[in-house]
Amino acid sequence: MDWSDEGPILTVRKHGENSAIVEIFTKEHGRHAGVVRGASSRKIAPVLQPGTQVAVTWRARLEDHLGAFTVEPLKSRAAATMGGRLELAGLNAITALLSFSLPERESHPVLYDHTIAVLDLIGETETWPLAYLHWERALLEEMGFGLDLSQCAATGTTEGLIYVSPKTGRAVSEAGAGEWKDRLLPLSPALTNPGEWPANGLQDGLLTTGHFLANHLVPSLGDKPVPAARQRLVDLLARQG
Repeated sequence: MDWSDEGPILTVRKHGENSAIVEIFTKEHGRHAGVVRGASSRKIAPVLQPGTQVAVTWRARLEDHLGAFTVEPLKSRAAATMGGRLELAGLNAITALLSFSLPERESHPVLYDHTIAVLDLIGETETWPLAYLHWERALLEEMGFGLDLSQCAATGTTEGLIYVSPKTGRAVSEAGAGEWKDRLLPLSPALTNPGEWPANGLQDGLLTTGHFLANHLVPSLGDKPVPAARQRLVDLLARQG
């Protein structure tokens, strides 16, 4: 059996002396792993980096086998991370969360397109962290934990939405919050308006998406902890204000 596709590399794990097990997020075949022979060679090793876009052919005798990859580089994203620790942290957070969250061999074409768009923004524009925040929201949506921020869960109004219910992921207005406001999450304008980045808006948005990653997505995956790469990105963004 064989197929060809493309996508960004997510993880690389040493396998034997000269091979590696590589995970790639492909558009048609989802998160898929395979063995790359000669992974430690001078030709292949520089290609096998998280975030690198590769063309890949997978071959196996049976469909449920691990199989082997042949890879060809299409786009290196290493240059984007040369700008500093923040850019590298962003790329690592995306690849780690995809490896953590996605079921194996299940196509997610909408999330794939969103992922490529954000990866290509890193290092190209100063507003890429805002795109990353919306990518986290898209990831939650794809995994079945989407946020409904269109109207107040308590009153139905579309005005004055400033909170998010930590249980339902629905927006709540100031009037609808009542005595429960101290238990609600902040609804940052950065979550609902891709072009808006108010003071503390990014941190508030990541606080909210982080809650749903840790308290809704994680239990569905067997209580594995959220990848540390995500917190490293959050910490760096907080230091930058």
